[in-house]
Amino acid sequence: MTTVGRHSEEQRAALFFDLDGTLIDSAVGITQCVAHALTRMGKPVPPLEELRHWIGPSLRTSFAPLFDDPADVEQAVTYYRERFDVVGWREHEVYPRIGEVVRDLHDRGHRLAIVTAKNEPHARRIIAHLPFGGCFEDVIGATIDGSRSEKPQLVAEALQRLSLTPEQCWMIGDRRMDIAGARHHGMRNIGVLWGFGGAQELQSAGAQHVVSAPDELLSVLA
Repeated sequence: MTTVGRHSEEQRAALFFDLDGTLIDSAVGITQCVAHALTRMGKPVPPLEELRHWIGPSLRTSFAPLFDDPADVEQAVTYYRERFDVVGWREHEVYPRIGEVVRDLHDRGHRLAIVTAKNEPHARRIIAHLPFGGCFEDVIGATIDGSRSEKPQLVAEALQRLSLTPEQCWMIGDRRMDIAGARHHGMRNIGVLWGFGGAQELQSAGAQHVVSAPDELLSVLA
């Protein structure tokens, strides 16, 4: 039970968490599904280090430069999901300590939600299987048709669903897109270094805070 006056307004803020690179290391699942799609489309598969850059942006954003025909982009997305639906969604590891930190933030009285460019059905399936998934009030992801896929759109959807204003919220993520989505709405933000972006990317994007370990989130949000 929360004691009146115990928490500051910041501690009770709503927290929007990115998924890939923030809660889970999904490199294997995503890169293998991209490789599967490219192979099916007759395209060469880039080295793993290059494939890791696909983690974060929407699929259509990443596939678009490779194809002249929008129909081919859609087909590539379909092939990606073909593998992800069966096995890719399970190919991830939870980052050490992030589950305990999420539970602690929930216990402090924060409202928690997932805001991810992953399509929403896949994101919901993953969150439902995480041991701390029940801490999240909602999961906001991309639409299947891609009409909602960029971070500013996703943040806007989260604000609407949870009846929140940007001033009440923080965005927490590992890529420049997470920071850009927060800044688009004038929202406070935290960049995390255990994911796929790195300090230079996050700082260049304008991250207000950058943390190197999950437990540091507790200090920043205190």
